[in-house]
Amino acid sequence: MEAVSKAKERFAKYPLIYSKCSKQGMLYARCVLLKEDTVKKNDCAKEFQEFKTCLQNAAKTLKTRI
Repeated sequence: MEAVSKAKERFAKYPLIYSKCSKQGMLYARCVLLKEDTVKKNDCAKEFQEFKTCLQNAAKTLKTRI
């Protein structure tokens, strides 16, 4: 059951991780929404990469993983 408790601890930190990256998340969501019906692969790759990097860095500062 140790794995389950560790997973619960990790999931509990997700709101903190996402809150640290709200700006990047908003920019990514805006890009996707602007291309709503015509979105294609890699249309918002730059915004996604910035969001992903932010999430990874935030997780590192909280000493957890995503």
